[in-house]
Amino acid sequence: MIHKKVEDAINSQVNAEQYSAYLYLSMSAYFQNKGLKGFAHWMEVQAAEEFAHSRKFYRYLFDRGGRVMLKAIDAPPTEWKSPEHVFEEIYRHEQKVTGLINDLVNLSISEKDHATNNMLQWFVAKQVEEEASALEILDELKLIANDGNGLLMKDRELGQRALNLLLYTGLAGQGA
Repeated sequence: MIHKKVEDAINSQVNAEQYSAYLYLSMSAYFQNKGLKGFAHWMEVQAAEEFAHSRKFYRYLFDRGGRVMLKAIDAPPTEWKSPEHVFEEIYRHEQKVTGLINDLVNLSISEKDHATNNMLQWFVAKQVEEEASALEILDELKLIANDGNGLLMKDRELGQRALNLLLYTGLAGQGA
């Protein structure tokens, strides 16, 4: 059975991951409206990944005999100044999520919940990837600046991102 404090914190993380998915969908809509379909696609894939993260926490609670308590999801922003500004926000957001994951790890250690700590290590590693990906794109957008051709080339590149179906179905990291 999972500790009540850990259960409550994971329920909060389910909400945070759902918000992340919602935020990325909002960013996708922003890029669709700007005619940057590659950026929009990248955001849709990112939203699917965030939903999968939420689902992984959701399923973990059941596996440990916990109770899932879904909460309201805050409305995300819908407008940004530029693609660069979007990725600045993504980078800040992923740093925030990293902090939330680190707080969960610290809680699992203080509660001597080794199973939760073990499960969370996947998320610790994933957040390193998330931050690095956001920062790489942000740095490239800073180099592109106001070059329309560069932006269109980046749009095409981002449109090639593939969805990892194992991750999306929640099976990644579970022996599937």
